[in-house]
Amino acid sequence: MRLSIRHPKDFWSGLIFLALAIAFGWIAQGYPMGRAIKMGPGYFPTVLAAILGLIGLITLVRSFVLEGEGVGQWAWRGGAVVLAAMLLFGLLLRGGGLAVSVLVVVFAGAFASIRFRLPVAAAAAAVMTVFCIAVFVWGLGLPIPILGRWFGN
Repeated sequence: MRLSIRHPKDFWSGLIFLALAIAFGWIAQGYPMGRAIKMGPGYFPTVLAAILGLIGLITLVRSFVLEGEGVGQWAWRGGAVVLAAMLLFGLLLRGGGLAVSVLVVVFAGAFASIRFRLPVAAAAAAVMTVFCIAVFVWGLGLPIPILGRWFGN
């Protein structure tokens, strides 16, 4: 029996998951592990590496068993816009605060889609901004300014 890739999307996805698992596992090597009750800095990356590795193996095996479509054209524009949105988040966080950063990253991320619609993107950005403020600032108490120094804070 000859082994052949029947689902190229799953094959490449599995390889990406495995590469990420190896990277996280390698990075976590230098940190103390700790225990589940008292986690060290290496605990989370190690567990994340194991989970990503398991997902990668399952996805890779599926690529040889199930039929699926091939990998299409790479969406360079969308990828570049999403990358720029993430960079903007980091650049805007101190000056604009969490509210401005989340609004920009969600709106810019939505712009990467070929199905971009202004009202939907604006609603998603507003909901995600409120959600992030509620979870990270109010819920977890992280010292992230809601509005940054550009607004006098």
